[in-house]
Amino acid sequence: MDMRRAKIVKNVSVTIGAWLVALLIFFPIFWMVLTSLKTELNAFSTPPSLFFMPTLENYLVVFERSDYLKYFWNSVVISFGSSIIGMLIAVPGAYAMAFYPTARTKDLLLWMLSTKMLPPVGVLVPIYLLFRDTHLLDSKIGLVIIFTLINLPIIIWMVYTYFREVPKDILEAVRMDGAHVWGEIRHVLLPISLGGLSSTFLLSLILSWNEAFWSLNLTTSSAAPLTALIASYSSPEGLFWAKLSAASTLAVAPILIFGWISQKQLVRGLTFGAVK
Repeated sequence: MDMRRAKIVKNVSVTIGAWLVALLIFFPIFWMVLTSLKTELNAFSTPPSLFFMPTLENYLVVFERSDYLKYFWNSVVISFGSSIIGMLIAVPGAYAMAFYPTARTKDLLLWMLSTKMLPPVGVLVPIYLLFRDTHLLDSKIGLVIIFTLINLPIIIWMVYTYFREVPKDILEAVRMDGAHVWGEIRHVLLPISLGGLSSTFLLSLILSWNEAFWSLNLTTSSAAPLTALIASYSSPEGLFWAKLSAASTLAVAPILIFGWISQKQLVRGLTFGAVK
């Protein structure tokens, strides 16, 4: 009886703790949406007001003055373009390292991962000059290239991990039946690793969608994504909190909805191989 009661208390404690953590994580999003429905005067009020007359004025201003759809389309093209190209490069690279490793494979993987620890500002000047000389400044192609390069180490690592979990006996059986490398990847490896590959693509998409440093430094207007739109509401005259919150809500809403719809696929891919 005591053990049963202790188990119930443990389960209730874990549930309450999980809800508290979830509320803590989602509170900034809730507050951002709440602020976007206030007037600029209410947004600055101290103490903050929880009860007010909601207004959609800030969203109308963002749509009418900021050309939201252009920024949204730039984000879609840049995020999907860099993620697709990253996957096309990562799959054959991870396949070679997972099934035909050499003595330097581990060193190569660690070196790729170490590049993620480099502060972006440390390479800003040479990349900016390179983009200027190749006329890639303020272009979607330029951002697709830079986003692909900065996310490629994580993509290759994740795909490599999923490929390592595939039993080699299955591939050997396919080879004995006469399958070539492409047939092996297309008909066996990709279907088995579909969950992992999908979660890798989604993670790359989210990272590209949220990236702001390179967007702000390599674009001005033509290829600027939604992260640049948010930054535009910070001006020398001050911050327009309500409009900034409305622009931020419109920027994160598409990727939140996309992540919510694909959450089962994402969780299944991230836990692929965790339990044998």
